[in-house]
Amino acid sequence: MIEIDARLVKELIAEQFPAWSALPVSAVAISGWDNRSFRLGDAYVARLPSAARYAGQVEKEQTWLPVLAPHLPVSVPRPAARGAPGCGYPFAWSVYAWLPGETAAIAPIADRTAFARQLAAFIHALHRVDPSGAPVPGGENFHRGGSLQVYDAEARKAIGRLDAGWNRSALLAIWEEGVSTTWNRPSLWVHGDLSPGNLLVENGALSAVIDFGQMCAGDPACDFAIAWSFFDADERGAFLDVLDPVDTAWKRGRCWALWKAALLASGLSQSSSYEMAAAASTLDRILADD
Repeated sequence: MIEIDARLVKELIAEQFPAWSALPVSAVAISGWDNRSFRLGDAYVARLPSAARYAGQVEKEQTWLPVLAPHLPVSVPRPAARGAPGCGYPFAWSVYAWLPGETAAIAPIADRTAFARQLAAFIHALHRVDPSGAPVPGGENFHRGGSLQVYDAEARKAIGRLDAGWNRSALLAIWEEGVSTTWNRPSLWVHGDLSPGNLLVENGALSAVIDFGQMCAGDPACDFAIAWSFFDADERGAFLDVLDPVDTAWKRGRCWALWKAALLASGLSQSSSYEMAAAASTLDRILADD
């Protein structure tokens, strides 16, 4: 396990970007799993991959975020510098301009239905960007944008291990309905990890989308999962109305939400009490929506 702390970041900054060496460094309270984030003065944030499997996200974000940003209706991270391995740290790393706001996991949202429409408008804009040369789905991005079949056995196992209080037969039927469909259209840009923790809220509205490490071009269904993992029925309706998901993408999106929630609720994936509660809410929404 690599120890990533403020001391290491200060050493890397002093070695590679001495113009910033006097800036204070402090850990960001909620910084995610794939990367460790540190506030660098008032204007920047340094993000360091936490393990080798996430190291490829640096080049991906540095390359593609400047391409996507001009086409999107809200802010996305803007690369300010790219760091190299050093000071005992083995991976490339990034410095981004700091984006204000709090994550949707904790920030008050003024109008959740309007927020759902805002997020859907962001996804719609993302889909309109030319995907030529974009990264493709695979193990590096946990198959986001790829086929649900990759997780078929795991999802079935998780559903089968849920507490008997859940309607496991109904959940399995929903999974089987979605996993049997495929995306047969041209690839579209996919964020890959649209969760409340990656949505920034300012003045009660969506202000930015962050953490594009799993982005690729492929089946957009995984980005629809938040319709069940975060939104209630009315909000979900508003979200899907804006996107008007063609074909059966919404069914696969529901299955992406089901897969993750079943893993957490069944104990097959290690989780916090907050994640367990969120997983239970997701399963409730999926069953109520069937």
